[in-house]
Amino acid sequence: MTTTFKIIGVIGAGAMGRGIAQIAAQAGSQVLLFDKDQQASTSAINDIAAQWDKLVAKGRIDAALAESYKDKLSVPSALNDLSLCELLIEVIVERLDIKQALFAELESIVSPQAILATNTSSLSVTAIAAGLKHPERMAGFHFFNPVPLMKVVEVISGLKTSAATCTALTSYAKQMGHTPVQAQDTPGFIVNHAGRGYGTEALRIVGESIADFATIDRILKDQAGFKLGPFELMDLTALDVSHPVMESIYNQYYQEPRYRPSVITAQRLAGGLLGKKTGEGFYRYANGVAEWPAEAPAPVVEDMPPVWVSPRASRRAELLSLLKTLGAVIETGASPSMNALTLVAPLGFDITTVAVVERLDPARTIGIDMLLDDAHTKRRVLATNPATRADMRDAAHALFARDGKAVSVIRDSGGFVTQRVIAHIVNIASDMCQQGVCSPQDLETAVTLGLGYPQGPLALGNLCGPTNILEVLFNMQTVYGDTRYRPSPWLRRRGAIGLSLLQEES
Repeated sequence: MTTTFKIIGVIGAGAMGRGIAQIAAQAGSQVLLFDKDQQASTSAINDIAAQWDKLVAKGRIDAALAESYKDKLSVPSALNDLSLCELLIEVIVERLDIKQALFAELESIVSPQAILATNTSSLSVTAIAAGLKHPERMAGFHFFNPVPLMKVVEVISGLKTSAATCTALTSYAKQMGHTPVQAQDTPGFIVNHAGRGYGTEALRIVGESIADFATIDRILKDQAGFKLGPFELMDLTALDVSHPVMESIYNQYYQEPRYRPSVITAQRLAGGLLGKKTGEGFYRYANGVAEWPAEAPAPVVEDMPPVWVSPRASRRAELLSLLKTLGAVIETGASPSMNALTLVAPLGFDITTVAVVERLDPARTIGIDMLLDDAHTKRRVLATNPATRADMRDAAHALFARDGKAVSVIRDSGGFVTQRVIAHIVNIASDMCQQGVCSPQDLETAVTLGLGYPQGPLALGNLCGPTNILEVLFNMQTVYGDTRYRPSPWLRRRGAIGLSLLQEES
């Protein structure tokens, strides 16, 4: 197979530059890896060669192929040595002025046909290219760390980028074994933009004292199916990376409430609690392993009260069936008896409001999250209100743990943890489609590959039901009076007429 670019230059020999150089050589390109510290380039090439040697030792590639890859890597002594490159990929510090100066110099070195690409994750491609004589040959080419394993790359078109430039980069990404997605030059592009919904809403929940870090992580992994909880994820990426991204996207969107950062991460960043790499973040780490707090066992309740389920409960039929399976004594009257445990299952509303509106005794009222099908979850989530009696809380916990499924009990809030986080993710993704940041299909692909979500954000919306997501958002907007939960017009249209969130505009 003939590679799109026979000779490329990679400027910056850090972790990202090394990864790009590795997959470019594997794609058949001659790669010149430049760093202002020449020793850094040499060390990087040695490290890449060691990676190939490991693959040989594991039987993944043969020795001859590894040697052919090594022959494609070299270290230039100066930027002028990159003059024959057909593509230059910049992977240096995230400062606009430094990137602009570099590309101005590169433009004077390479041929007019050469393509210039930036691996920036947070800066505007249009702004980086603004000083160039030929900005049409400049685009974003954003990989994720570790590059050989993260198989998605964003191809970003600036305002003056030509279609031919993006086409060439898209073709080359495929030859590298990666999946390219097309993005417009907007803050955060696709992955970092879509990722705002997960961590920021989880931080808001902690900030309201609804649940602690570990409880939220457990809920979102066991109930919603995420591979890592938001606080595990922030510990892995480190707050000196993730918090500035939160601030950058928030400020680039002129303080749009949906992207509002948290004082919690700002404080922890200032205190040096960055995450796994410093040994302490949201969790403490011993030999690189997180120390999780133990989860309290389900209480033992000898005399279980009868259970009454609100007629307004979401998935009421499914909830009643579950209660029968768990051996509960179910009341069927129009209102609960004086001894009954009263269950509500709202979408977006807090348990206190539901108890007052439905004229229920708040002391005996407990909420359960029924946004998702209970049969497909590994955890149930209950919520008390400020007046809930301890015996009713313990009875509900013991009842829903009878079949061995984990149960978390959280404090009252508008929306449960999973409801809030998924609704926020879906709403931000819908707004990206409204803005035309990318196609719905590229959004799903980028988030699934780049963030490791169980499904793309729009597929999550379909799973929960667009009308249910809208109900959560509308009700939370009522509870909080915060435009952060304002539903996207793109989502409102689909929720109103019942179409799949993935269906394109006609």
